Amino acid sequence: MMTILIIEDQEDVNLMLAEALTYAGYRVKSSFTGVDGIKEIQNNSYDLILLDIMLPYKSGDEILKEMRKFSETPVIVISAKDMVGTKIDLLKLGADDYITKPFDLGEVVARVESNLRRSHKQIQGSKVFQYKDLALDDNTKRVTAGDIEMELTAKEYMILELLLKHGGKVFTKSNLYESVWRDEYLGDDNAVKTHISNLRNKLKKANPNEEYIETVWGLGYRLYKE
Repeated sequence: MMTILIIEDQEDVNLMLAEALTYAGYRVKSSFTGVDGIKEIQNNSYDLILLDIMLPYKSGDEILKEMRKFSETPVIVISAKDMVGTKIDLLKLGADDYITKPFDLGEVVARVESNLRRSHKQIQGSKVFQYKDLALDDNTKRVTAGDIEMELTAKEYMILELLLKHGGKVFTKSNLYESVWRDEYLGDDNAVKTHISNLRNKLKKANPNEEYIETVWGLGYRLYKE
């Protein structure tokens, strides 16, 4: 089931969108402020984001600009602003679509489906994920660092695959555990720490002069940010 994040401060609008999308078969999470919204994007994976512009504490365009540094998740902007210049500016910032308030719920659901189909096709067509001299082939399951082919365990491969597919996104230990081990995270981080350490050692052996995985203290792990 695909998961959609709604960032909208008007409670009635947020609820209306959530109900329509839940009825259409999606899992939905709601945020009501810009600060809560960007935290959700940083700490969790979503298939699509519905983003209002006029938000408390952090505006929608600020969120869009910030998240595009680490995420390619499709974003549909929903705004009362119906100015051509505003739409163009937001599309340039990285929005994938734009819906003006007041809106028809049927149109919103149709736009969501359209953007998800487009995003899915792009993911399907992109089978080799690269970062620095590191390459992961999603078809053959081969991982290379430069000219060296790496031998990874299944868990190490899945961790690296998550990090590469989601760019600069920070994954908490619970994110990694639940995504890779597909089980509830109960606070014991030894498994994650051990696999991250082993993966780092193998990457270091393949290329001693490069850093690939960064620890974000108090949060988790991501690809090394230059």
